[in-house]
Amino acid sequence: MSTTGSGQRAYIGSFTSAGGAGVTVASVDAETGALRALHSTDAVPNPSYLALAPGGETLYAVSETDDGAAAAFRIADPTRPPVPLGTPVPVRGAAPTHLALAAGQLLTANYGSGSVTALPVRDDGALGEPSAVLRHEGSGPDATRQEGPHAHAVVPDPSGRWVLAVDLGTDSVWVYAAGTGGGAGVTSRVHHEARLRPGSGPRHLAFHPRGERAYVINELDPTVTVCRWDAASGTLDPLGETRVLPSGTDVPNFPSEIVVSADGRFAWVANRGHDSVTTLALDASGDTMTLVTTTPCGGHWPRDLTLAPSGRHLYAANERSGDVTWFRIDPSSGVPTRMGSLAAPAASCVIFA
Repeated sequence: MSTTGSGQRAYIGSFTSAGGAGVTVASVDAETGALRALHSTDAVPNPSYLALAPGGETLYAVSETDDGAAAAFRIADPTRPPVPLGTPVPVRGAAPTHLALAAGQLLTANYGSGSVTALPVRDDGALGEPSAVLRHEGSGPDATRQEGPHAHAVVPDPSGRWVLAVDLGTDSVWVYAAGTGGGAGVTSRVHHEARLRPGSGPRHLAFHPRGERAYVINELDPTVTVCRWDAASGTLDPLGETRVLPSGTDVPNFPSEIVVSADGRFAWVANRGHDSVTTLALDASGDTMTLVTTTPCGGHWPRDLTLAPSGRHLYAANERSGDVTWFRIDPSSGVPTRMGSLAAPAASCVIFA
């Protein structure tokens, strides 16, 4: 694919402290799913997670450092690296691992400090100083990993009325009102705390396409918690759990991400340790998940898993082997087949324009 064309682009985040290139821009072959690196920028240290503005003109990144920051980039020319919009803005929280846009703000989940930070987004896409820092409280039974709160992801709900913050340290999902638009912002008062099984260590969350179910991937115990989501009341209720590895598997495993197909028939989970991708089949209600199979991820320690907008290809960012692998998805079984890989040292995230 030509580097001067207007085809689809992918953006790969990585840990510069571990030899990563920062933010890498890659072309995407629509037919095969193949990635080809075009250029990169290391203007921000450890841009481990990325998000695009709805129009695609602005790219946002966390800076996963002890000090913690977020940065904005202008995507003016697809043949050139993204251009920073000002300097990174401190989030007043440690080690931000995830971010999302909601209610006219950029929200970051700060793992080290167990908080969520709201930063106003200006008209030009640049970020303002934090307008709020929402601090979680609590702990879990794992004395090493759950001595205090560790916010790991922040996800707007499909209705746009709420924001859900997944906290590994407190074994819970915190719900905040997202305001009514027009820059109203996210409220600083906790609306609801959904408590999950103690010691499960919830990490990330994905919604069913109908918006009435949410699936929480647990890092400390390799399971998915199926939850009922009520957008009218802003409440999340656990319904049950499904294990993501076959029974009898005796390998330390720390799931990292879950994605759901656009038709709601399948979900996929990235497994660090087992180094695989689990395929789960969903029933028509979305309440029941059945483990179909596991497929080698093609590398080591898949930190992120992403579904292409077409739904035909799946991508694993393998942090420790330093590559991004892509898979073709069988439309009948949902099982992925590895098709290729791109070298990407310390890869941590893949998103698509």
